[in-house]
Amino acid sequence: MASESALEPFTEQYEALTGAGTLPGDALPWLKRLREEGIQRFGELGIPTPKVEVWKYTNLRALERTAFQPAAGGTATPSLDTVPSLIGEQAGHRIVFVNGRLHADLSRLDRLPDGARLTSFAKALDEDPGLLSDHVGRIAEGHDDQAMYHLNSALMQDGLVLHVRGGVKVEEPIEVVSVAAADGEPLSWHPRHLIVLDPDSEATLVENHVSLGGGATFANAVTEITVGAGARLHHYKLQDEATTAFHIHTLHGRVGENAFYDGFGLTVGGKLTRNDLHLRLEGSFSDARLNGAYLQRGKQHCDNTTLIEHCVPDTTCREVYKGALEGKGRAVFQGKLHVHPDAQRTDGHQLSQALLLSEEAEIDAKPELEIYADDVKCSHGSTAGELEKTALFYLRSRGIPYPVARRIMVESFLGGVVEEITTESLRTAFMERITNWLSQASD
Repeated sequence: MASESALEPFTEQYEALTGAGTLPGDALPWLKRLREEGIQRFGELGIPTPKVEVWKYTNLRALERTAFQPAAGGTATPSLDTVPSLIGEQAGHRIVFVNGRLHADLSRLDRLPDGARLTSFAKALDEDPGLLSDHVGRIAEGHDDQAMYHLNSALMQDGLVLHVRGGVKVEEPIEVVSVAAADGEPLSWHPRHLIVLDPDSEATLVENHVSLGGGATFANAVTEITVGAGARLHHYKLQDEATTAFHIHTLHGRVGENAFYDGFGLTVGGKLTRNDLHLRLEGSFSDARLNGAYLQRGKQHCDNTTLIEHCVPDTTCREVYKGALEGKGRAVFQGKLHVHPDAQRTDGHQLSQALLLSEEAEIDAKPELEIYADDVKCSHGSTAGELEKTALFYLRSRGIPYPVARRIMVESFLGGVVEEITTESLRTAFMERITNWLSQASD
């Protein structure tokens, strides 16, 4: 457990916000209770340390030492030309948050089809509190040991709410741009996101996390997702924040019968990134893809910790994470497939692969299978190594300079997992970001 001094800034923030009565939805009994339980449980657990098994390879000491102040609601609005887009400036639907707060003037919400609603968490608390009370805090039930989840529950104020009603298909991608903006004192915020796809609906959601300014930031986000029977959610994420950013994201999702969750995350930014992803396949013939890529250099640290639970018979999952590390870049992959006793005929596959582009780069990989059924087809694997010397020599012997040859090989290596993205324009956008990163790589 962390020291009292490490917990004090967050408990003081909670007391100040609740004392002032300024938290959105403060009058809702269920939400007030959830916040109270959150701060109590966070106080019991403390900020995770490497003594906690699932945090064994990620140390939050630098986060503890930074005096983060809560981002104020009056955050200045950046200009449109400083807010990048993965889907194109005029394409699709767009909602923009700056330091965890909605900025409607930068958003584009008027083109959604009937039956699809995209709004902010704070606004939904006023306009549709029933939807939130049915799902917020309930999807993650059974995971009482996640300290950063409970901290978010205590301090959450705003975030994304997406609700797609049964049978509705949102044809164009929905982009969520999260801007971290700090030039002076270190700032923190705790976004809460809810995504609800009713039966037989479909949507593509693209998260785009970027930074403006060089100040230290701490985003501690929680996303809760439910994918109803026969629904399909394509959920892609780019983490491209500044190297002064701490980014912790906890995701809990439940996937129903014949439903499909398609997830992909690319991490190239941040000082420390932790993606803590938990999926429950709760309906027969449900299917999940949980893939990712990462590129880290300098002293960047990226931790992908995942849990996929097969709860019923006839479920399928595929999980592939690939990364490239240079300098003193460090990565962690901890992935577990948990097959429950009644989950016969489970088909699960998990793979972690990493390229170490320098002698000081490091990865800690811990793939796991926990199986309590006997009729299953499950596998896992993990590899890490340098670029293949024969292929590199072949490229250089054809007159290709070493930096270009290396970029070609790394692009090819990561391209295999990026190809899993179902939308061609998004595949191109993610590959362009990989190419940009590699073009800045040291020789």
